[in-house]
Amino acid sequence: MKIFSVLILAFSLLAPSAYAERLKDITSVSGVRSNQLVGYGLVVGLDGTGDGTDFTSKTFRNMLNNFGVAIPADVDPESDNIAAVAISANLPPFAKPGQNIDVTVSTIGDAKSLRGGTLLMAPLKGADGNVYAVAQGNLVVSGFGAQGADGSRLSVNVPSVGRIPNGASVERAVPNAFSQGDSLVLNLNQPDFTTARRVAEQINGLLGPEVARAMDATSIRVRAPRDSSQRVSFLSVLENLTVQPGQEVAKVVINSRTGTIVIGQNVTISPVAITHGGLTIAINENFDVNQPDPLAGGQTVITPRTGIEVDEGSGHMFEFAPGPTLSDVVEAVNQVGAAPGDLMAILEALRQAGALKAELVVI
Repeated sequence: MKIFSVLILAFSLLAPSAYAERLKDITSVSGVRSNQLVGYGLVVGLDGTGDGTDFTSKTFRNMLNNFGVAIPADVDPESDNIAAVAISANLPPFAKPGQNIDVTVSTIGDAKSLRGGTLLMAPLKGADGNVYAVAQGNLVVSGFGAQGADGSRLSVNVPSVGRIPNGASVERAVPNAFSQGDSLVLNLNQPDFTTARRVAEQINGLLGPEVARAMDATSIRVRAPRDSSQRVSFLSVLENLTVQPGQEVAKVVINSRTGTIVIGQNVTISPVAITHGGLTIAINENFDVNQPDPLAGGQTVITPRTGIEVDEGSGHMFEFAPGPTLSDVVEAVNQVGAAPGDLMAILEALRQAGALKAELVVI
């Protein structure tokens, strides 16, 4: 019997007893979010692995002009030790001027590697066009590449992308409405009506009735003090409250590229009969030697001989018993003897027949 490979969600193997999670782990405060920053700059000091694009040369010319170095118009400042790069970073919530954040640097030209390079000072802008940070520093590149004179090339990881830990200094704080109004909103990371109701009940049980109100499957509005210091203490208490989340929707997720199958804890299968068989064809190539009689005057001839064997499999029909628990479902599918690739087709057939009581998602 073949045993298929199934990844089972960790929580589905737990005992049916209740478990609780902190609000800090399952919610976020509305308006308290990170912001994406992006910039453009030059990386210098490369060991002949830079790019030779026109916009890199123009950027380098403009940079030198800013420092009072004028390059004649008929001179092309092309250099394979320079690369034009795009710079990206995430500005955390409540980041203040003077703090440092990490940046990622990626080539946008034909540079082969950023290994050993240094990013020159470059501004990082937000979606509103304002500069919120300035990046500069030595790159850390985990990738490595080598190329031969005949065009052969070897690359390990991605040498055209690097990082600068603490490579950008925050210059402007992002305004937020954290301390405004009489209330704040908690948003669930995974929308669920049951979880939203339980969060509101847990907060009301601690702070009194009508303090929290579930607005929908995602948001819970909570009355909060106006003073910012009191609001910080208030949220510190809330985020450490524990709540038992509602059970997830019954779902089966199939990764068609890797053959990975994830079955949720609430997946069940109705009684159904199913047959599963495979067709196996084996082809053997052999050679026969035909030797003529000594006086026949013929020649020795080698004749190919092909043997074909066909195995249609057992093709027995199995009774798919109902699966009230995840372990029962796994045991029932194992009885069919399906390989990972065959199991995808079986699950789809079960869904079409209405026997699979779960949402089937293929990624």
